[in-house]
Amino acid sequence: MKAAPFAYVRPPTLDDVLAELAGGDGKVLAGGQSLVPVLAMRLGRPATLVDVTAVPELGEHGPDGRSGYRVGASVRQRVVEHDPAAQDVPLVSMAMPFVGHRELRSRGTVCGSLAHADPAAELPAVACCLDAQVEVAGPGGTRTVAAQEFVTGAMSTTAGPEDVVTAVTFPTAGPGDGFGFAEIARRHGDFALAGVVCRVHVTEAGAVDAAALTGFGISDRAVTRDVTALLAAGESEDDLRPATTELAAAIVDTGGDTHGSTGYRRRLFAVLAARELSRALHRAREGRTTR
Repeated sequence: MKAAPFAYVRPPTLDDVLAELAGGDGKVLAGGQSLVPVLAMRLGRPATLVDVTAVPELGEHGPDGRSGYRVGASVRQRVVEHDPAAQDVPLVSMAMPFVGHRELRSRGTVCGSLAHADPAAELPAVACCLDAQVEVAGPGGTRTVAAQEFVTGAMSTTAGPEDVVTAVTFPTAGPGDGFGFAEIARRHGDFALAGVVCRVHVTEAGAVDAAALTGFGISDRAVTRDVTALLAAGESEDDLRPATTELAAAIVDTGGDTHGSTGYRRRLFAVLAARELSRALHRAREGRTTR
């Protein structure tokens, strides 16, 4: 199929972008890796595509000077993947090779993935696990929304039709942090059947004082839980498996399909969660954020 007819504009300023989006008939275009297939299948028929890549400030990325790494709306995933400063956010570096394929990451944007809000996508899950902050501009001004509150359901966010996501800021890692990431997909680059990302923080004495785990591909959005108490069960994968099996039963509610039943996804989630939490805990205690 071909996309329905639409107008195309490429405003030079954010104010001009918002002016073009006024009325709600426009759609933001940054990388287009999620939007173009939607247009081609005529699942969306915007009157105007508003290309934001000519707005200088939306192409900025790097440390924000406040223990964060900030990524503008038009920054490609491939740019972040190869930015040395992004290594300060280990979960982004761990997840990025699993985001589609290299060619898709060369065009796709980090903020575009967040705005598309696919429940099986990696970057929204990373943002939720780290409690990243999403910046949104609209007719009422600018606002900052926690990633967990930004996504409201499958392909749904708090950004309205006249809004544009302008940036996202990920917290950088600090001493005592350890991370884990894993997913199971039919082929590399596919959306995950189930995946987990986790962050564990330990004190100087090695005690766990905070742990968060986010599952993706398991519900209508990425689901985050505080799992600090769960780690009291032990530190090995076998020790943690009973608790993650119980957690899977509570939060994995996606319907079965030709690729896997709900029960299969629960088993995947339980195994991945126990393994990655154990790895993240050991990395935190050994002073390694990854590997």
